[in-house]
Amino acid sequence: MALTREEREQFLAEPHVAALAVNVAERDRSPLTVPIWYQYRPGGDIWIMTGPNSRKGKSIAEAGRFCLMVDRVSPTVRYVSVEGPVISTVPATRERLVEMSSRYLSAEKVDGYVDFALKEHGEQVVIHMRPQRWLSSDLGEI
Repeated sequence: MALTREEREQFLAEPHVAALAVNVAERDRSPLTVPIWYQYRPGGDIWIMTGPNSRKGKSIAEAGRFCLMVDRVSPTVRYVSVEGPVISTVPATRERLVEMSSRYLSAEKVDGYVDFALKEHGEQVVIHMRPQRWLSSDLGEI
């Protein structure tokens, strides 16, 4: 059964690890699909962080859009998929990294992870996507 707008937005706002999918320009390649952290508040835009020169970053820049899919299997089988255009790409900041890390990590692990990421991940950008197309379902307790 499809989710209502409120249900799908609330589900997407939970801290799931998403599968990001984006078309790649390389011939004879399937869309790139990788796990990623994301940030979303109901009614707003989605944002992710990645390296601008990573395969993911380059593919998103070229395609101008991407898709995220999140799911769970308990207490019911549920998923939300959302796709839309990139509306901005800006340099990442420590504050954005702290915000994203705080969504997924316990408070005592955030500072250590942020320090590690700033040192090891290189240049990062924040890519904002405007949700345009949604697919969702809750299959219940199958």
